[in-house]
Amino acid sequence: MKRRFWMCLAALATPIGARAENPPETFAKHVVVAQEPNAARVGRDVLRSGGNAVDAAVATAFALAVTHPAAGNLGGGGFLVAYQADRNQVVTFDFREVAPKGSNARMYLGPAGRPLPHHRAGARAAGVPGTVPGLALAHAKCGRADWLDLVRPAARLAREGFPVSAPLARSLNAQLFDRRPALAPGADADAGRDDLGPGPDRLADFPESVAVFRKADGTPWRAGDRLVQLDLAGTLDRIGKYGAEEIQRGRTADLIARYSAEHGGLIARDDLAAYRARERPAVHVTYRGFDVYGMGPPSSGGIVLAEALNILEHFDLKADGPRHPRTLHRVAEALRRGFFTRATAIADPDVVAVPVARLTSKAYADELARTITERATPSASLAPFPIDDAEGEETTHLSTIDAAGNAVALTYTLEEGFGSKAVVAGAGFLLNNEMGDFNIVPGRTDTAGRIGTAANLIAPGKRMLSSQTPTLVLKDGRARLVTGSPGGRTIPSTTLWVVLNVLEFGLSPRESVDAPRTHHPWFPDVLSLEGPNWPDATREALRGRGHTVRTGGIQGDAHTIVVDLAAGTRHGVADRRRNGAASGD
Repeated sequence: MKRRFWMCLAALATPIGARAENPPETFAKHVVVAQEPNAARVGRDVLRSGGNAVDAAVATAFALAVTHPAAGNLGGGGFLVAYQADRNQVVTFDFREVAPKGSNARMYLGPAGRPLPHHRAGARAAGVPGTVPGLALAHAKCGRADWLDLVRPAARLAREGFPVSAPLARSLNAQLFDRRPALAPGADADAGRDDLGPGPDRLADFPESVAVFRKADGTPWRAGDRLVQLDLAGTLDRIGKYGAEEIQRGRTADLIARYSAEHGGLIARDDLAAYRARERPAVHVTYRGFDVYGMGPPSSGGIVLAEALNILEHFDLKADGPRHPRTLHRVAEALRRGFFTRATAIADPDVVAVPVARLTSKAYADELARTITERATPSASLAPFPIDDAEGEETTHLSTIDAAGNAVALTYTLEEGFGSKAVVAGAGFLLNNEMGDFNIVPGRTDTAGRIGTAANLIAPGKRMLSSQTPTLVLKDGRARLVTGSPGGRTIPSTTLWVVLNVLEFGLSPRESVDAPRTHHPWFPDVLSLEGPNWPDATREALRGRGHTVRTGGIQGDAHTIVVDLAAGTRHGVADRRRNGAASGD
């Protein structure tokens, strides 16, 4: 069954010839695992030249802004979790985007209170970007290589170009040539959207984006064609010279503010100058004797993962195995409660008081575990407010570890694939469409999964809620696991399964990443099983427990490092669901 499942996933996720048949996965010194091979090699070269894990993560992230434009970015934001081995300390950096000062809680609603499409595409969909200030802060606090040396490889890739892979060619062609029917007048802008493909708004709808991403002869991209991005190279040159000041107060800031003003956006020069990346306390729990560290608010991922692990520690999952219906039921119930917490209690900690210590405590998990029975809990029963009747996938994650044992999990995003679809004229990079990660319909929480709770409503200068879950697992002061994933609300679920596969079930590094995953988001009240090859008996057993079960699709992209603590070897496991790569020595 497992082999058939993987063959199906491989057919869906990875084109023939896109990967080497047996790429190396075991390394003695250091490794970078990332979405795109050129970027992974940039990070590896930084490690070879004496940089540490943070330096490698920063350089890889800048390179991904060139080679993986659907999610790698200068115009988005994210989170970085780093372990400093010499200090036995985990530090985390929040560079989530913020709402511009001109925003308000009802800015995306039409006269009837229905969402307008402006939170999906164009300059008005963008929050104030944080990626460059965040990478600069992490480097200033933890890096040791010269900043210019970390940015220069990305600038070279943009200026000289790189061969387009088959997946990137398909992705660009979908945005530039394919088109879905536009939304009917008055239709719900969120209904029926598949964020993995082109929607009514795409790169082709923005002249500046066409100028950057369409071939000079106007024909579709093919694998092996060369993508050159000269405006982006110039922007990276300036960032290499001036650091984060360039995107906050320099020429690039002027270009962002001008483009936003000319195209109905809200990002002003003052917003860019006022942006601050933050060093935040890590979320920390123990699981089966391991220390698990994640990102705190405004990311919900660390708390959801911690809460789920604390709950599941009450059950002997290993006795049943990872695919037993009882295990799948218990994981679903833990996630259901974690995602209820996400919807009701987690937001920007600079604006909303989030009780992190209580939510991640063993005592709170004890209370929640006692509410789990052999039957599915109706999701509506968890909410002390009425539920009415009826987030983007294209994030990217990278993991690094160096020879000294320093490790980094970094997740960042534009939100949907290619973000707002809008390239800043003259700067060569895409803006995010992260404003849609706020609760844009105040007061409406429904069975379809729209959340309208107060904690995550739009307010000027506020960070929107995220599901990103960069995660480090340590044992006796040594990194055991570095992981995370893209996938919108499925990110904590994907990360949870990788952690369980390694720590609970003892699967090999490759098996831990390849294994099928599940997801329960609280609402919609549906248990999703990844892939089609689940036994009928498993699905029927879950339905018999009261779950609504859905199968199919691909969940996540968990580029992971697993360390064999006895041998000291580093297993760099690129998730085969997409075109990832591990590179190291």
